[in-house]
Amino acid sequence: MLFNQNPYEYPIDQQAMGSWYHDHTLGILRLNIHAGLAGMYFIRDTVENSLNIPKGKFEVPLMFQDRIFNPDGSLVYPVATDGTHQFWIPEFFGDTMLVNGKVWPFLDVEPRRYRLRMVNACNARFLRMTLVETDESGNRMGMAGPLFHVIGSDGGFLPGPVTSNELLQAPAERFDVIVDFTGKDGKFFVLKNDGPAPFPGGGEVVPTEVMMFRVVRPLSSPDTTTIPGQLNPAPLNLDPTSAVKSRDLTLNELDRASDGFPIMALLDNKNWDDPVSEDPELGSTEIWNIINTTGDAHPIHIHLVHFQVLSRQAFNTNVFDKQGKLVLTGLPQAAPPEEQFAYKDTVKAFPGTVTRLIMKFDLPSGTQIIPGHRYTYVWHCHILEHEDNEMMRPFVVVAPEG
Repeated sequence: MLFNQNPYEYPIDQQAMGSWYHDHTLGILRLNIHAGLAGMYFIRDTVENSLNIPKGKFEVPLMFQDRIFNPDGSLVYPVATDGTHQFWIPEFFGDTMLVNGKVWPFLDVEPRRYRLRMVNACNARFLRMTLVETDESGNRMGMAGPLFHVIGSDGGFLPGPVTSNELLQAPAERFDVIVDFTGKDGKFFVLKNDGPAPFPGGGEVVPTEVMMFRVVRPLSSPDTTTIPGQLNPAPLNLDPTSAVKSRDLTLNELDRASDGFPIMALLDNKNWDDPVSEDPELGSTEIWNIINTTGDAHPIHIHLVHFQVLSRQAFNTNVFDKQGKLVLTGLPQAAPPEEQFAYKDTVKAFPGTVTRLIMKFDLPSGTQIIPGHRYTYVWHCHILEHEDNEMMRPFVVVAPEG
């Protein structure tokens, strides 16, 4: 076997965070990720080390995926026999949930706090998850399970913990969560999903059971961990008045006139190979208004940056469709607690809604800056079937001349 003697180096100068990596081959990444080319990794720093949160064997990575299997256990990726292209379907939705590659697994835990590092690695499925108490066989007993204490998002720790009984996680989003099983000895809890597919309209299969937690292990040592009141001493808080540009960018879907079957999805009505239209200057701050004209939610992922979610606001879709005029309705809604001042790289863009993001376009530390050079990145929908069928666009970060 030959090894690369001159490997690429990717210097990491980010704060502590949980992330993942996957194949990004243009046009077939949905198939390559479906076949298994995805993994997780964690970045640590001194801030994380100073927090008295669960560590070691009490920190558990959880990668969620949905799949379809043949009777012999091989994977099924459907063919659209009546579609616009036999090798492309609008979205893939499996009937079986996997966690870390296993079908409906269980995790035996102690009656203590656990840190769960969650990534939604489904091709297209939004997950709306709760914990419920069950019997040993997974039959619901009518009792709610432990709460989720969200301590981190895509790009690192939140300013402080956010407690919820429900998590809505889009494809590619990450959650860093503490769940407290203290005093739950001998009990069983199932992580349930009831997220409609596609989200939020539904109509496709929804596998409801994700995994089981069995509180059957004896306490191996006293649990002295806490859920800290302060987590991130430097939360993301960009000033909207510092933005030098505001861009309106649409999410679009083209449908077959005969029956409404989706033909392709686009960003700002442009194809992948159209000329680059997003060209922020190095070091500048911009606001991107993501205008979702489609009937479904899309997870929008922007490479290079961590952005801040400012607000969401409904708009009149009929006026926009007929006149191309953006008429906002109602009041802007602040980002939910788990997004406020959070470092995000993937955001849920809901139908009929303008999602307002702010971001600063800095290059990684150590980059050899060439005056006038255009550094190319991409932004895309993280529904893999959309990304593979034109819902991905390049953008460039332009270094100033001289």
